[in-house]
Amino acid sequence: MEKIINIDKAKLILKKGDITQEDTQAIVNAANPTLLGGGGVDGAIHSKGGTQILQECKKIRETLYPEGLPTGEAVITTGGNLKANYVIHTVGPICEKGLLDKDKENLLRKAYLNSLKLAKEKGIKTIAFPSISTGAYRCPLNESAKTALKTVIEFLKKENYIQEVRFVLFTDEIFKVYAKALEEIDV
Repeated sequence: MEKIINIDKAKLILKKGDITQEDTQAIVNAANPTLLGGGGVDGAIHSKGGTQILQECKKIRETLYPEGLPTGEAVITTGGNLKANYVIHTVGPICEKGLLDKDKENLLRKAYLNSLKLAKEKGIKTIAFPSISTGAYRCPLNESAKTALKTVIEFLKKENYIQEVRFVLFTDEIFKVYAKALEEIDV
């Protein structure tokens, strides 16, 4: 399953798959504030990426974020044993009762935007995202997909630097929701 559209000079790709297998320059980790691994995407990236990612995350915690990475912020580590050269770790909001209110939506937008800004700052031209905050953090998939896609599209139109953004979606259901959301957005 795959859907590709062009946004100016960049490609936006929706695909079903396993983000740990992507060969983009960077993949994004839907991390928790500790940066020490966890479940879902976070656990898979730490498991398949190896100990080098964890060691760099520990150093980030010791030096930059001793209290944990704030929601919406992003940091970068090596890709370790992954195909991607880098992992950009960002923390999305937790949606109590499955509601994406304005504050949570802004934090989700910030997580995607700060990941893209960090990629540009580091010279990364290809990046893959999971669906941030829609698993264990319980944000509603449809609204979160629209927020994610709008944020990425606006960035690609404004910045004209990153050449390819992939949304690597783990299940058929998540892929279908993102594909429908993309159809509803004015590109």
